[in-house]
Amino acid sequence: MENIALIESFSEFKDDKSIDKPTLMAILEEVLRSALKKKYGEDDNFDIIVNPDKGDLEIWRNRVVVADGEVEDPNQEISLTEARKIEPDFEVGEDVSEEVKLIDLGRRSILSLRQNLISKVHEHDNTNIYKHFKELEGEIYTAEVHHIRHRAIILLDDEGNEIILPKDRQIPSDFFRKGENVRGVIESVELKGNKPAIIMSRTSPLFLEKLFEQEIPEVFDGLINVKKVVRIPGEKAKVAVDSYDDRIDPVGACVGMKGSRIHSIVRELGNENIDVINYTTNNQLLITRALSPAKITSLKIDEENKRAEVMLKPEEVSKAIGRGGHNIRLAGQLTGYEIDVFREGVEEDVELREFADEIEDWVIAEFAKIGLDTAKSILEQDVDDLVKRTDLEEETVRDVMRVLREEFEEENNS
Repeated sequence: MENIALIESFSEFKDDKSIDKPTLMAILEEVLRSALKKKYGEDDNFDIIVNPDKGDLEIWRNRVVVADGEVEDPNQEISLTEARKIEPDFEVGEDVSEEVKLIDLGRRSILSLRQNLISKVHEHDNTNIYKHFKELEGEIYTAEVHHIRHRAIILLDDEGNEIILPKDRQIPSDFFRKGENVRGVIESVELKGNKPAIIMSRTSPLFLEKLFEQEIPEVFDGLINVKKVVRIPGEKAKVAVDSYDDRIDPVGACVGMKGSRIHSIVRELGNENIDVINYTTNNQLLITRALSPAKITSLKIDEENKRAEVMLKPEEVSKAIGRGGHNIRLAGQLTGYEIDVFREGVEEDVELREFADEIEDWVIAEFAKIGLDTAKSILEQDVDDLVKRTDLEEETVRDVMRVLREEFEEENNS
């Protein structure tokens, strides 16, 4: 059968649940009309009849009968002699419908039609997949590990859709095996060529927010609002929550008795330490809560420059800064203020920025990352400890300390 290749292709898709019959028929007609236009120059005088149940089709060309020798457009007109070969009683001026067999288009055209049909159906499927996942952006999704690569993990969902979990969107402690289910948030969906690229993230703050919605009924029901989430993935996070119902303790409801409610979220995030705090529009109180577990002695806010100077007892400083400077960094991100820590009772300290002409900016920035932004805060540290906590070489740390000591000695002698 001359159209067997195309009919087989049509039959492959006619029972596919991902594409409805009217759409499939429209795609097939579009592909056929494109081929007819290529061969005959136009396609407006062709009727295409598709039977979606049987998977077969008919093509009819309509032409007007003209006197012999007067045919000007062979696609639109047919001579009387040729018309009477089809039906002996045709007369000039009548319409003739003649079936066009696919073989008349040529075997190459039939193969091209088949490829175009497959391509158009896949393009339609990809568009539907794109639209579906575009609506799921920002939502939690679960898929199975299909292939593990160096820079990404390839996941497949129940429908066989491919989802990419890049290395930089994985929590540092993440370790997955083939066949294992992975949860994350759909971060972005883009069409690359005709194929949708679906990117999942487990490091996004939105993932933690959505986990709160999934695991804590009051958040899901809207009784508790997650106002802001900041994270250092796999290390530490701070979540500000609020409730319009005074009878509800938002922090207590989120954490649960002895941390029972938040435990599953912590486990999902590779034992990420999560601080849940009560949100407030009072900036002084918000900064105080954000620096928890440290207890603040006093606080001064510079609203214009969005800076906050926090005074603490010496034993509270390390709590405020936290391991690797995580606590103070997240507190700053949560509140929107750059937080400077000062030790109570320590006088004549100098901000590290004052030494910018002797110490390079990037070195000052490295110390600031771990919450050390004054001269004495650095001089009180151990050299080896500073090397471990920053990206600085030991020689650089010692040079900085030398500059700071010389400055203080000069001030004391003057």
